[in-house]
Amino acid sequence: MFDQECLLFDPVTPTANAIPLVFAFPNTYTVGITSLGYQLVWAKFSQRPDVDVRRLFTDLEEKLPSQPEIVGFSFSWELDYTNLFSLLEQLKIPLRAAERGEQHPLVFGGGSVLSANPEPFADFFDVILLGDGENLLDEFIDQYQGVRQGDRQTKLRHLAQTPGIYVPSLYEVTYQEPTGAIETIEPKYADVPPSVEKQTYRGNTLSASTVVTEQAAWENIYMVEVVRSCPEMCRFCLASYVTLPFRTANLEQSLIPAIERGLKVTDRLGLLGASVTQHPEFEQLLDYLSQPQYADVRLSIASVRTNTVTEKLARTLAARDTRSITIAVESGSERLREIVNKKLTNDEIITAAVNAKAGGLKGIKFYGMVGIPGEEMADVEATVAMMKAVKKAAPGLRLTLGCSTFVPKAHTPFQWFGVNPAAKKRLQLLQKQLRSQGMEFRPESYNWSVIQGLLSRGDRRLSRLLELTRDYGDTLGSYKRAFKDLKGQIPPLEFYVHQDWPTTQVLPWQHLQTAIPKATIEKHFQTAAVPLQV
Repeated sequence: MFDQECLLFDPVTPTANAIPLVFAFPNTYTVGITSLGYQLVWAKFSQRPDVDVRRLFTDLEEKLPSQPEIVGFSFSWELDYTNLFSLLEQLKIPLRAAERGEQHPLVFGGGSVLSANPEPFADFFDVILLGDGENLLDEFIDQYQGVRQGDRQTKLRHLAQTPGIYVPSLYEVTYQEPTGAIETIEPKYADVPPSVEKQTYRGNTLSASTVVTEQAAWENIYMVEVVRSCPEMCRFCLASYVTLPFRTANLEQSLIPAIERGLKVTDRLGLLGASVTQHPEFEQLLDYLSQPQYADVRLSIASVRTNTVTEKLARTLAARDTRSITIAVESGSERLREIVNKKLTNDEIITAAVNAKAGGLKGIKFYGMVGIPGEEMADVEATVAMMKAVKKAAPGLRLTLGCSTFVPKAHTPFQWFGVNPAAKKRLQLLQKQLRSQGMEFRPESYNWSVIQGLLSRGDRRLSRLLELTRDYGDTLGSYKRAFKDLKGQIPPLEFYVHQDWPTTQVLPWQHLQTAIPKATIEKHFQTAAVPLQV
């Protein structure tokens, strides 16, 4: 498969003394090579003469060094931890950092899972990189080079001095009791910083694909990051709070040159970002892509903000082989959208659908959510009413509602809320009501949302549970069995998943800082005016 790749960067030849590094993705090649984050880190390492990087996937690998000094993982989906364990075993590396000796490589991790809450996985990594790779990756390698000949502890202590580099083993976590909340999180040594601050790249040249291949999940796609983060700051949203501030790619200096570079090797273009259409020059970008020379380009666009869906946008997308668009509405209840800070009205949703149909699109997929803090049955019924109103206003437009269960995310104002068990029945109600109206309903599994909540708010005590679930077959039943085995040794599932936590409680990620201080996050929580049940 590697011989079918078209590279959009120039790898350098490693020097004789280059660091042998394995960069892994804990899933198949098809999934991993579609990850823009994975592509970028691999290209970054490949352009350093002092690094000899080789790739590893669950089904494919390059020729690996016999004794790598560093093994890295791009970790973007929580449930890939079982594959991570398998790859470590394949490399004959102990799963737990505490069991590794001088003969073992340093194992680092990065990616969206670890940027949010790395603590359930902390025992398996020597080093975790928090933040954007543009600056952090070079700093990591530079700092490692300075202590390359030192022993393992010297390397870790030195790396921990670098902003954004988190060494979990250098922090001591104590608990009020084995099944209770965290008491303290403290550095073990005076020279270890008490908190680690996520590093944020603030430039206006954002990322673009470094490889195009027909083996990617989206065949031959060239991806361009139009915006990073989101200015809307919905109170449950990790993409907003962890990645702030909102940044946009410079249209003339970086975005258009990047697009031109990619369209020389493929006719499939993906515009990425949490809120692509909020780029201040998005209209000009549409005009650029509407030029005759790009008539054969197949254009895909990430989720768009509802009030930016114009007939012109729909017409441009329809002419570029896009059949539908995706809009996150969260709920049909305007009251609930106010609670989550979703600045959107039902009239704007209906207008977006009318414009989409008028511009030639065949369908809209809405993203919704149940179990949002403060939600009542009337809010769920309001979602059904909204979907019916859209169908009436834009007859013939194919309507889909993809719906998840609210899961609390670290560093967001709703991190203190638990998962609402009533969400399961609310998903069933939506399914019954919408399918009877001829609309497609795609619910995410409530039971797996519970596991996502477990990993989202988990702490280091879960490491043994994760090892057990993997041994027991990595099914929903595996978690129940593992909790039973560990009863009295760790908190129950209810504590991690369903309980509301007081704002005074020490959070597992308390020592990890983002661009927004905890006091500000708490203020945003109070603005939502939904009481905690503690």
